[in-house]
Amino acid sequence: MKKNTGAVTIDHVAAAAKVSTATVSRALNRPDTVSTALKEKINDVIKKLGYIPNAGARSLMLKRSGTIGAIVPTLDNAIFAQGLAEFQKQLNQAGYQLLVASTNYDPVIETNQINNLLARGVEGIALFGTSQEREALKLLKTRSIPYIHVGSLNTPYSGYASGFDNREAIKLGVQHLLEKGHKHFGILTGITNNNDRATDRVAGALELLAEKKIHLKPEVIVECHYELHEARLGLKKLLISNPKITAIICGQDVLALGALLEAQNQGMKIPRDLSIVGFDDLEISRHLLPSLTTIHIDAIGMWAQAANHLISQINGVENLPKKIKANVNLVIRESSTTAPKR
Repeated sequence: MKKNTGAVTIDHVAAAAKVSTATVSRALNRPDTVSTALKEKINDVIKKLGYIPNAGARSLMLKRSGTIGAIVPTLDNAIFAQGLAEFQKQLNQAGYQLLVASTNYDPVIETNQINNLLARGVEGIALFGTSQEREALKLLKTRSIPYIHVGSLNTPYSGYASGFDNREAIKLGVQHLLEKGHKHFGILTGITNNNDRATDRVAGALELLAEKKIHLKPEVIVECHYELHEARLGLKKLLISNPKITAIICGQDVLALGALLEAQNQGMKIPRDLSIVGFDDLEISRHLLPSLTTIHIDAIGMWAQAANHLISQINGVENLPKKIKANVNLVIRESSTTAPKR
């Protein structure tokens, strides 16, 4: 059998296997309708010729694309990379291909990405957070496209969710600092505009502090992008605003790492002079010196649940749970301790 030097088509496979193109198509798309011997024969020819089935033609025949989309705020964050890897793993096991898009935390871009994915025939979409434009979500509902929100629980239009309560999660770190006797706090958060997770974390921290009669002024709540340089500048602003600060509540581990680096650059001893608590529990957080106290999110489990839930939606499974809660817990390490006496 000679290999074709040009593009190998289904006609080449059919000719080499001495069957019709319809038989080859059935062997590929409906293998249960073809005998085992014939299926093995066709597969052997496919391997020898190096034939790759046309995804578009297969989609038209089956009226299914076999693809699922996922839209995240950014790809420049280990927590998203880790989650998407697990999401793809679960989809692959179920025979689906993943298409990924990012938004840079912009709802308008997210709407465009949703439209792009729909144009490519995705059968379902995973959306991170709940800050999408409402018209985009209405479109998914109108088109009956299965979708699920990841990373949050309170969803618009009673949508499905695989995530956690960000307001309550941040309180784990705040409560830890309160128990250590801290009374002077600063908050270093991501940009809250169009980011429901960052907004909820700030709200949760302020809520618990207010319950303890601690009311933070706006100048000790600094917003910045999730970048080390900006986090370092953010800590400078906090310490200038209130030199009495003994504890920094960070809305994400990258911010906590930046704060730690800047504090050390200023000659501060962590945690003797300043306690720092992060959020997400990135891999690097346990290897820092000192290691970072942070809030651990089971990102792998959260994305795995989202993938399986989405597949169940696509397959028409009924009575699916509206909210799937991910495991969240505080990990106490070296970056937090008892408040210094001043």
